[in-house]
Amino acid sequence: MSAPEYSHVIDLRQITDAPLVLEPGADACRRLSGRFAITAIPAMQAKVQLVREGARVTAHGRLTADVIQACRVCAEDFQVRIDEPIHLRFVPPGGEAILDEEIELTADDCDEIVYEGTAFDLGEAVAQTLALAIDPFAEGPNADAFRAEHGLDGQSLPGPFAALAALKTQD
Repeated sequence: MSAPEYSHVIDLRQITDAPLVLEPGADACRRLSGRFAITAIPAMQAKVQLVREGARVTAHGRLTADVIQACRVCAEDFQVRIDEPIHLRFVPPGGEAILDEEIELTADDCDEIVYEGTAFDLGEAVAQTLALAIDPFAEGPNADAFRAEHGLDGQSLPGPFAALAALKTQD
């Protein structure tokens, strides 16, 4: 397994009450943008409070980032501001919740991440939080103008059926 693009390892023995601020450098942001198939990540910061309960660690905080990605309609780059809560629980193997019945999760429920030994990678968990927050179908500010200019207003059929529809109208 290759090393993560952004890593910030936390040793259980070094957890304090002080909040952590994680800010990946330019190189890590460049590698993360490649991993997430976006143009760039000019800024990214996570403020996290860790609470240790034996071998379990709960992380609550906030992730903010500016990402530049391509519009799904016109492929033009545009900037998106991401502001996401962080709710994670790091658990040792066998410490994850095992449920025999279906439950309904709420936004306040924590995602559980299993770790080995006495340390876990908070940086990779924050990177995964960012990945989930990026909208892969985001439309830029010029999407509507591009649709109008190229006849993609919903009246014409896109894809292979457009050619068939054009043949039908020629009869």
